[in-house]
This record gives sequence, C-alpha cells and structure tokens, in this order.
Amino acid sequence: MSGPGSLSKRRSLSAPGGLSDAPEMDDEEYVPDEAAGLPGDPLADLAREHGLQLSSARPKLFDYMKQLWQRRYFITGFATARNIAMYTDSRLGQVWQVLTPLLNVGVYYLIFGLVLDTSRGVKNFIAFLVIGVFVFNFTQRSCIISSRVMFDSLPLIRALHFPRACLPLGYVLIELQQLMVSVVVIFATVLAVGEPVTWYWLLIIPVLLMQTLFNVGCSFILARIGAGFDDVSQLLPFIVRTWFYCSGVMFSIQTYRTLAQHPGLTRLLQYNPAAVYITLVRDVLMRSQRLSSPGAQPYNSHLCTLYYQHSSESQYILDSGHCHAVINQATLWYCGIGWGVLAIVVGFIFFWRAEVQYGRG
Repeated sequence: MSGPGSLSKRRSLSAPGGLSDAPEMDDEEYVPDEAAGLPGDPLADLAREHGLQLSSARPKLFDYMKQLWQRRYFITGFATARNIAMYTDSRLGQVWQVLTPLLNVGVYYLIFGLVLDTSRGVKNFIAFLVIGVFVFNFTQRSCIISSRVMFDSLPLIRALHFPRACLPLGYVLIELQQLMVSVVVIFATVLAVGEPVTWYWLLIIPVLLMQTLFNVGCSFILARIGAGFDDVSQLLPFIVRTWFYCSGVMFSIQTYRTLAQHPGLTRLLQYNPAAVYITLVRDVLMRSQRLSSPGAQPYNSHLCTLYYQHSSESQYILDSGHCHAVINQATLWYCGIGWGVLAIVVGFIFFWRAEVQYGRG
C-alpha cells in the first residue's frame, strides 16, 4: 500500500532522509531486515557482557565505602561552602558560630550556676560550663540537622548520582569545622580561670575524634529515619533537650550531692555517650577536674565526708577525689572508644541498606 505519507516496500530510506530505489518484489517476498532491530541476546546478558550495571542498584558495602573515599573532596568542598554560606545573611557572619553557644552559657550560668546553685562543689565552674555547652552542642546540632538532610537535599539527590552517605558526612563535617573555632574559645576560657597548660591538652584530639565518629554514626541513623518519617525532625529537639539535661552539662554527675545517694543512677547517667565525651574533655583540659574526680586520689572516708558537708568552700573542693569512683578514668576512655566504633559501624550499615530508597520522597 502506498500513498501520501506512506512508504512503499519497494522504496528504502537512505540518509539523510532521501528515498532510494530498491529491487522490486512482491509483498509475499518481502522480509524485514532483522539486523536493524534489537540484538538477539537478552538485554541482561548483553549488559553483563559489556560490564554495565543498574544505576539504581545498591552497591556492595566495600564498594560503597570506596565510592565515598573517591568523593572525599566533594564532601569537604560541600561542607566548607555550606559553612561559609550559613551566616552570610547576618551582619556578624561567622561570629554567630561562637556567639550563640556563649549566650547560652550566660543564661545557663545565671539560672543553674547562681539561682539553682549547681556550681556547688565544682572548681572553675565557668570553664566547666563552657566545655559542657560547646561539646554537647557539637553532638546536638549534628543530630538535629542530619534528621532533615535527605529531605532538604532532594533536588541535589535527584540531579546527581553519588553515594547518599556524602550528605550526613558533609553536615557533620560542617559542625566539626565550627567546633574547631569554638575550641579556641574553650582554651581561652580555661586559661582565664587559672587552669595550667599541660601535656594532657593533646588528648583532646582523640577525644574529639571519638565524638566525631559517634556523631557520624548517629547522623547516618537519623538521616535514614528522617528520610522516611518527616516528623522526626519535629520530635527530635525535645528528645535532645532531655538528653542535654541528663548529660551533666551544668553539673558534675559523679559529685552532685543529690546523685551521691543513688550510685546506680549516677552510673547510668555517666555511661551516656554525651556525658562520656564531656567528662573526658573536662578532665583533659582542667587540672582541677582531674584531681577532684572521685577515685583520682586514695580513698579517705573522712575527707570524702568533708567534701559533701562543705562542698561550697574552696578548700574542700578537691576532697571529692578521695571518694569512691562510680566510673574510673580508664572506663571512661573505653566507653568513649566503644560508643564511637559502635555508632559508626551500626549507623553506616543501617544507612547503606536503604541507599536505593533516598530521593523517592
């Protein structure tokens, strides 16, 4: 059949679009050219033969880790750019990275240090409080921001192909960069209250490394949960606020008078990962904390009793070191390592198992 708009079987299409004559044949003799169609082998076999893979398939665990390492410059560049742009709309700019926690320190000192007297029995309470606020703020912000990172990054996820774990990693790196600025303030405060510089200060590096591993693991977990449950970002601030009050940010868990009668509760609170990292940083930077930590000096019942009877008097403050330790220093270090390794391993595997689901929301 031929006519306007139709093509006779006796004519063939030649590039770039003209018709050329073909040998005349009857309709019964016409055989289509199969070579111009699809290949005879199944498409899956053809893809495997040429080393092709499904772009939406979840890579193997170690391949996924390799992909993350290959994109390390993307992660650091992304984090640095977001960190710089975060405060560009405000007049004080990057100063807010330090100013916000310092304002919180002022409020907490007024309410808890002076009004509620949680500073009782703690030497150099200002430095004690500054360390607690800044260290906890690192974990707090990493968790809260990561709970919305997949939802907020949907345009980027749908536009580019990359391991989705880059996003939680990038946002924890942003908070780590901000903490590095805060560490300068912490050092200045510790020196201002009269604490000496010792070689213990170098131990802040492994402590913050352990906390960073813990934060990354928590971020992986919360990023996956937040990707499938949008309301988690609304609920999380209340959970984190409760965590804040249970982590000894504004009081010493091991020497607080009310907790002294409840060693089981004291032990539970001190095993809390946020409390572990806060206590380790305090012990590293503050000599007074190392000497006054229960168990730091030989047990002496009389001196321990004097501490709890006269803890508001400076001459008795270090006597808390003669009390029984609920958790000793070695245990705190083991806990810090354990929490960091456990969080990063569990969090990474938990996030990786849902790799193909991100971006569908």
